[in-house]
Amino acid sequence: MTIPAPQQPDRPAGWVSTGLSWQDGRAVLGAAHGARVHERAVEPGAEVGWLLGGPRRCTGAWLAGATERTPCPHHAVIDPDAAATQCPACQSVDRGLALARDQILDDGRTYLLYLAWFGEGLLKVGLTAEQRGDSRLLEQGALAYAFTARGGLPAVRRAELTVAASGLARERYKSRLKADHWWSHGDAPHRRTVLTEARAQAHRLLDGHAVELLADRPVVDHVERYGLAGGAPEVYREVAGLADGAVVAGRLRPPIGKHLFLDQADGSGPLLLDTRRLTGWTLTAVSGRPSEGLVLQERVRPPEPDTQEALF
Repeated sequence: MTIPAPQQPDRPAGWVSTGLSWQDGRAVLGAAHGARVHERAVEPGAEVGWLLGGPRRCTGAWLAGATERTPCPHHAVIDPDAAATQCPACQSVDRGLALARDQILDDGRTYLLYLAWFGEGLLKVGLTAEQRGDSRLLEQGALAYAFTARGGLPAVRRAELTVAASGLARERYKSRLKADHWWSHGDAPHRRTVLTEARAQAHRLLDGHAVELLADRPVVDHVERYGLAGGAPEVYREVAGLADGAVVAGRLRPPIGKHLFLDQADGSGPLLLDTRRLTGWTLTAVSGRPSEGLVLQERVRPPEPDTQEALF
């Protein structure tokens, strides 16, 4: 389904969205104008409206040793529907991508190995820099997690590979699969038991590894923080495409990782926005305007997993 966008005059370059991140336990939406950066806290219950201006542009890169993002020197245009938010040149020098691709073997920082729970049967193993706290877990939308080991990057990466190779947990899950488990996450005691037992199993696998095993770190639960104690909306529409002149508006629900539910003033049901789609668009604040110019997909709560054992 497509909502047609109104015609818009040409607009000068302005604040370009750098997406949603979690900092010190709170979600913030960032925007950059050259080297200047502005961040706004995502407050549940707040009314928001963003007019998107194109073209969609590369958001630059985090360089090794830098404390802030470096703007793209080419002002490169990227595909409106692309998952990547950087041009090839910025991707090639980005510190985070280099770490993910094992192109940086050691950066001198201390890392934490974690086990994250995204729903029944969805256990993930990963690592994050200790200085980031639980920001990476919040950004991924982890429903609960447990820090499992601590050490330098080479040792923690080897521990991550060991746990993944055992089949105990996987290194990644697709965003759609995570979202399908927002309704069937059990209760907090169950999540705590699953993660506590998984951590004990991981520790047995990591016996002899050059990492500090963390047995006394508490299991942290995010279900209440994400507003998912009662589940996500039964029926909603997901933003599947954005374009120049589109408007994204509504009343915010608590963010879930990098996703936002926005209740619509016309009562048409909430919209689900993956904020990574905003990244690279020039944003102008507007008020009193409905969402328009969006490609939407109808969504309903997924059916409960069939747990009945086969008879034959």
